[in-house]
Amino acid sequence: MERTILLVDDEPDIREVLDIYLTELGYAVHTAENGEKALAAFHRTVPSIVLSDIKMPGMDGIELLRRIKSENPETEVIMITGHGDMDLAIDSLKLEATDFITKPVNDEILEFALQRAEERIEMRHRLRAYTENLEQMVEEKTSQLLESEKMAAVGRVAAELSHTIKNIAGALKGGIYVLGRGIEDDNREYLQRGWDMVRGNVDKIKNLSLDLLNFGKGEDLQLTVADPLVPLAEVLTLLQPKAAERDIALRTELAEGLPSCCFDPESIYLCLLNLVQNALEAFDEEAARSVDREVVVRAFKPPGWAVAFAVSDNGPGMDNDTRDRLFKGFFSTKGTRGTGIGLTMTKRIVERHGGTIEVLSSRGTGTRFTICLPDNPQ
Repeated sequence: MERTILLVDDEPDIREVLDIYLTELGYAVHTAENGEKALAAFHRTVPSIVLSDIKMPGMDGIELLRRIKSENPETEVIMITGHGDMDLAIDSLKLEATDFITKPVNDEILEFALQRAEERIEMRHRLRAYTENLEQMVEEKTSQLLESEKMAAVGRVAAELSHTIKNIAGALKGGIYVLGRGIEDDNREYLQRGWDMVRGNVDKIKNLSLDLLNFGKGEDLQLTVADPLVPLAEVLTLLQPKAAERDIALRTELAEGLPSCCFDPESIYLCLLNLVQNALEAFDEEAARSVDREVVVRAFKPPGWAVAFAVSDNGPGMDNDTRDRLFKGFFSTKGTRGTGIGLTMTKRIVERHGGTIEVLSSRGTGTRFTICLPDNPQ
């Protein structure tokens, strides 16, 4: 298979020299002199690797990296930076660049960076082949087992879990890379940045493990007649300090005289904990400056249901694409803080009760999740 690479640099001499060198390495080289032309070439040639300067007139390399990753996250992007642009280089790693090299470009360092990119591509191909084989095996076994629905899900979860673990590993590798640069340069700022990246992804591994343990709780419900406000009160007690620390008003609107109903208190506690915690984490810096941050939790009895819980925030909200993907496994909007399992688990638990979960959100209007539980869980 032909190896293709897109070379982006506004300096013609650098493009010419690197074009010759990359061609000698066996690549089919496509070149562009700025970010706009690079995007057009990217759509036309679909290269597996992009080698781009960071500082260019018009669309710079960071924006080009962001656009490429949004369209094809699997494209390996290597950034070229000047010695004084280390902050931009670190920013590129946070946007999942494969590597960065400094000017003047050293042939050995460039070849090493290309080798790393090729290894990542090969590993991804192997993982995809493994996943496809795993899904095929699951489908074959499913027809022979009584629990066909559960076994069919194994293949999907395995593929999504593999992708999530790969992303965490890549982010950890980026943090370790920045740490190494900090040690080599004796630079405390890079050490701190690298440490923050590593620590955040270690937290994500921990959260992923806990969420996977909780994921099965919705399968076998422990139904009992109980006060629906009890698990909600436990969640609010736990998260009030977090809300105060973030300067978020956590308010409640609880209907009086809500009757006891039949549900699994531990599982509903997990659902409410996930929704309220997500609401507290919904605020970005822009929202923090422009509004008084607020999360409102309501409990009430709608017609035809035993109880409903609504969790609303006045944060930045979500676009349609994000909203549509919320309940798909391993999708998260929270970077290293999220695992993408929480809302999938919540939906599963609510539906196992015979209930419903709905979300209303748009950019600039905040978000509201509503859970309705029936009188007689299925």
